Amino acid sequence: MRTAEPITRTKIDELLHFLPGFERPFREFIMRWEGGHPQPDGSVTMPYPVYSADVNLFFHYVSQPCWCDFDYTHKRADVMLDDDALIARATLEEIRTMLTYCARGEKQCDGFWGGVLRRGRAQAVLRRLAQLRDAI
Repeated sequence: MRTAEPITRTKIDELLHFLPGFERPFREFIMRWEGGHPQPDGSVTMPYPVYSADVNLFFHYVSQPCWCDFDYTHKRADVMLDDDALIARATLEEIRTMLTYCARGEKQCDGFWGGVLRRGRAQAVLRRLAQLRDAI
């Protein structure tokens, strides 16, 4: 089984940099939806979200090898992410699992990133990560 690169304070700080902006009240993460219109050849592109630059950059950082849990699907990351008590006591490994799920969810469902941010799930994980930062 592959192992992820170590998580460093620098890598944590890269992610925590986004938290204040993601916690702004009434924040919109999806700027607009594109696609969904017939093309001249008759084909139709499925609608897809256009995210703000900081959302794209955040998920770029979350996709780095140190945050990748290669076995996240077997750990029920979806259930973990909806459990406030679990997030409040999450280990770095559990955070890695949930962030991998968040990053890869967009491939399965257009708009997924916007949903985890709008519901505050990614922010909750980042707040827990901030608590663990100094122990690294």
